[in-house]
Formats: sequence, C-alpha cells, structure tokens
Amino acid sequence: MSNASSARPASVLAIGLALTAVYLVWGSTYLAIRFALEGGYPPLLMAGTRFIAAGALMYAVLRLRGVPAPTRAQWPNVIVMGVLLLGLGNGMVCIAEQSVSSGLAAVAVASVPIWVALFSVMRGERPGPIEWAGLAIGFVGVLWLNAGSSLTSTPAGLIALLIAPLAWAFGSVWSRGRDLPSPFMAAAAQMLAGGVLILATGLLLGERLDVPPTPKGHLALAYLASFGSIVGFTAYVWLLHNVRPTLASSYAYVNPAIAVVLGAWLAAERFTAHDLGAMAVILAAVVAITLGRARKAPAPVAAGDEA
Repeated sequence: MSNASSARPASVLAIGLALTAVYLVWGSTYLAIRFALEGGYPPLLMAGTRFIAAGALMYAVLRLRGVPAPTRAQWPNVIVMGVLLLGLGNGMVCIAEQSVSSGLAAVAVASVPIWVALFSVMRGERPGPIEWAGLAIGFVGVLWLNAGSSLTSTPAGLIALLIAPLAWAFGSVWSRGRDLPSPFMAAAAQMLAGGVLILATGLLLGERLDVPPTPKGHLALAYLASFGSIVGFTAYVWLLHNVRPTLASSYAYVNPAIAVVLGAWLAAERFTAHDLGAMAVILAAVVAITLGRARKAPAPVAAGDEA
C-alpha cells in the first residue's frame, strides 16, 4: 500500500472541505429525494436513473484514467452490494419518502451503525463495554422511533425504513474481505448494477412517467446524481484514506440533524417531541459505538471495506 498519504499529510483545509461535503451533501439528499418525488418522479425510476447516470459517468472517467474494470470474479460481489446497499438500502428510503418526511427518514437511517455493530457481533467480533452500551441504547431508540412516532400512521413507510438500514448494514458487513475493485471503481460499478436493478424493478411494478416531471424534479434528480452520488462519495472515500475512520464515519450522526433542519426550513416539515427524542437516543448510541470502535485502534481501512 502506498505511503503517499503519510508522506504528505492532508491539510486541515482539505479535510474540512471534505467533511463539509459529506455532512451537507449527504445530509441534504433526503430532502432532494422528497423534491424529486414531488416533482413527478416515481421512487424507483428516480433512484435507478440517478445511479445509472452517476455510475456510468464515474465508470467512464475511471476507465479513461486507466483504472482497471472489475474482473469476472469481482462482478458478482459488486452486484450483491448493489442490491443490498442501493437496491434495498436507498430504494426503500425513496419508497418511504412518499409518505414519511425526509427528516424522519434520515433519523431511521441513522440506525445503520447500530445494525452494523450487531451484524459484526454475529460474525464473531467482540465489542467492548462502550459498544455494548451503544447497542443497548440504540435498540431503545429504534424501538422508540418505530413504536410511537409519526411512522405508525404510515405502515408502508415504517416497513421500508426498517428494511433500508438493515440491508445497508448487512451489505456493509458482508463486503468485508470480499474480492472487490478499487474503492472508486467499486462505487461506480455498484451504482451501475444497483441502478439497473432498481430501474427494472420499478418498470416491472408498473412505474411510469405518465406526466413529464417538473423542473423542480429534474433539478433534484440532477443534484442527487452529481452531488449526492459522485461528490459526496468521492469526498468520503478521500476521507477514509486521509483521516481516522472514526472521523470519516462521523457523518452518521451529523447527517440526520442536517436533514431535520433542512426539512423544517425548506419543506416546512414538522417533528413531534417523540420523533426528536428518539433521534437523540439513536444518535447517542451511534456516538457510543463509534467511540468504542475508536478505542480498539483499528487498522487502516482496506480498499473496498467501505465501498
């Protein structure tokens, strides 16, 4: 592995800009999904189009720069990750946001690190006391959110927001140690594979563009494809290779707060004390799990581990 990063440490400004991109861009994608849906895009056609466009552009640029394409052995792993992370993970969020506010969707997805920790335990990892405490607190928050918030009035949204973080977390843990291409190529290939699957599923379920989407819908989709899928992910992968994983993964407890603020500010979304209380508990659990993992002094992230 190259030592270029250690020879020339990243500047504070570069790290700050990358963190700002991950925090703001990924935190804003939940509202952008809502705007795309309000602009006339069906959920799966919108998500599939987004990922195919972003994946095709990234794939083409990487190949032109000489980055090797996934091998025949790597493609099955890439496709499985595309199904879990994008097809079920992001696709279910898009379905849920037809009936659930963007901020509440972000709060539900904030539980991903909790499920990742649980699946890691099932794989034989031994969490420390802080991580166990985080898991316990997290499940209280998840139960609280799902039992008495505004999710209870939207059963379809509730089910979708239970599946989404579970699929994303399982896919993240499953990917560890798999034969995958370089991180950027893995992301591009996953977006292509996941986008095709999501688009095909939407068409099979009868989704159609009966009425042309509005300019608002087109702008939201363009933002999701360019900033959400390309800029945000590029910044995240750069952070994984230049800062401690704990700092890179801090987006998990910043994004929901940003999504809630943006939803309230730009879309007049309203949240009950119950919703905000559950969010506080879930985020406290994510912080505890993150700090617990940091104390183990993990090895540098290998290519593909977080793709």
